[in-house]
Amino acid sequence: MGDRVTGSPEEPWAVGRLATELQSYVARLGAVWVEGELTQWNVRRGMVFGKVKDVDDDFTIDAKAFTSTLREPFSQGDRVVALVQPEYWAKGGTLSMQVRAMRHVGLGELLARLEELRQRLAAEGLFDPARKRRLPFLPHCVGLVTGRDSDAEQDVLRNARLRWPGVRFEVVHAAVQGDAAPREVVRAIETLDAHPDVDVIVVARGGGDFQSLLAFSDERVLRAAAAATTPIVSAIGHEADRPLLDLVADLRASTPTDAAKRVVPDVAEQLDMVSQARARMRSRITQRVANEVDRLAAVRSRPSLARPEALVDAHTSEVRQLAVRADDLASRAVERAEHGIHRLADGLRALSPQATLDRGYAVVQTASGGVLRDAADAARGDALLVTLASGTIAAEVAEAHPAD
Repeated sequence: MGDRVTGSPEEPWAVGRLATELQSYVARLGAVWVEGELTQWNVRRGMVFGKVKDVDDDFTIDAKAFTSTLREPFSQGDRVVALVQPEYWAKGGTLSMQVRAMRHVGLGELLARLEELRQRLAAEGLFDPARKRRLPFLPHCVGLVTGRDSDAEQDVLRNARLRWPGVRFEVVHAAVQGDAAPREVVRAIETLDAHPDVDVIVVARGGGDFQSLLAFSDERVLRAAAAATTPIVSAIGHEADRPLLDLVADLRASTPTDAAKRVVPDVAEQLDMVSQARARMRSRITQRVANEVDRLAAVRSRPSLARPEALVDAHTSEVRQLAVRADDLASRAVERAEHGIHRLADGLRALSPQATLDRGYAVVQTASGGVLRDAADAARGDALLVTLASGTIAAEVAEAHPAD
């Protein structure tokens, strides 16, 4: 309309007429395809309200759409092309864009390539849980791959040192998006993996749109992480972000802050655990000692230990009775043996030649030593030896008188 003025101070338009004219004019503009980045994206009661920002310049439009219109999931940060219809709300005086269709910019082909890469690496076993290594309980040094002066770097360093003030970091900066990012991230991982003091490597980046995180789904980065001998922690973006590095890494952290909590223990928690363990040990030792004291007291209270001589006293009378009985039995046995000996001695004496001699008999022996039993065996003048009960006599036969 240029500088042309419609109406006059005397005959001005009503606001409603201006609003109606604007609504009619905007309606004639028709729909148009636009490309941009979603800077806001809120879903409320079947409707989506958001803002679409120019990719290269600082221009933004409001957009709204029915959820039934959208065929793909969208979120803040996505780069999209959308068919929008300008709409002017006459009563509110606001201009917005009604989204008729929307799709991601080149996402279909990109997602297909990433899915093919995921399946190929999975077939090679790079995602196998058996490959994943446990992180050290308390690393001597933590390697950190992140962007220079990034929020992710500060989040990891600050939260790790809050948990364990003595933790040491070896930081290697790298581009975290763009064409140079995969090459620099690979170089950083290889540098830290070769460092003799680094026990675990954290690869961290803050949130961003899907395309900003593509470097961490690059095959070069994935193979470098798989080849590393040092455990790798992936801390890329936010909880909803899932680059393929998450599948290769030994541990996935939902955020850089979460990574700091996973790589070092909390000193306060560890001290509390030590205190609890010491308390449990003290309680168990005290209880064990108390139990042993009770057992010892119970043992000492037994009669055999409380008064050991009672055990002897209880058998003293029995021992005395047994001693008396044994003495009596021994005396009787000796007496019986003595009587037996006397009987045997008497029998022996009765059979002894000495006993015969004691009764007045004598033994007469010839000169040859034989015993003279018959007078007929002696002749006058024979020398004889007469043995008496006590002593011997030499004799000579004066006269022999044989029996009839």
